[in-house]
Amino acid sequence: MTSSKPKSIQTMKPETAAKKLGVLFSATPAEFRAGVVSRDELNAMQKEPPAWLTELRRNGPHPKQVVAAKLGVSISGLARAGITEPLTTAEIEQIKAEQPEWLERERSVYAEARKEAARLKQQKQDKQDYQEKRERRQR
Repeated sequence: MTSSKPKSIQTMKPETAAKKLGVLFSATPAEFRAGVVSRDELNAMQKEPPAWLTELRRNGPHPKQVVAAKLGVSISGLARAGITEPLTTAEIEQIKAEQPEWLERERSVYAEARKEAARLKQQKQDKQDYQEKRERRQR
């Protein structure tokens, strides 16, 4: 038998919604920052972004995780390079065009870190596979 309780609406703070949308909270419109966002509203914005969201995603300013991804470096790499403020798409493109030494170095560090993470993940999977195979033999 199913319960007849009304389904509650899940809501989140606008800061959380902005993070999930990949935009800088402080750059969102005042009406977005003022209220709460329901899960349905968030899904609707992801499916059919309003003009302000499309503009923010295209031109920024972007939060640090987006800046790092666009530059191909880690968030820590941005900090080591002294980039602590949000950047616009134009500023990111300028950094890419200039190819500063720190960007090349941090991309290399980030690539090595990803490679090591993949190696460790594979090692863990191999160990699990071995243990499962061993357990099957013992049955």
